[in-house]
Amino acid sequence: MAHYRAPDSKREQFRRYLEKAGVVDSLTSVLVALYEHQDRPSNPLEFLKESMGAVGMASTEVNALQQEVNDLRQRCAALEEENRDLKAQLQHYKQEDEPTAE
Repeated sequence: MAHYRAPDSKREQFRRYLEKAGVVDSLTSVLVALYEHQDRPSNPLEFLKESMGAVGMASTEVNALQQEVNDLRQRCAALEEENRDLKAQLQHYKQEDEPTAE
């Protein structure tokens, strides 16, 4: 199977991009920390994720927050509808209170 190799200029641009963004330094630091770790972690990928701060919240927390977002969106929509109705009522009462020119 033939391997595709990006042209050297593209590879070099990508490497510079990663260096400027600090990705290379961060990865190097994490890999050094893994190398220097006394006890080898049973799951090195998980160690890398934790070290990089990629550990997410527990799925129960995520689900609870998603539910809260959905509830707040529904509440917001209901309040917007109520606001429209109240503005329409207010406009109606303003028109009734205006003196009619005869």
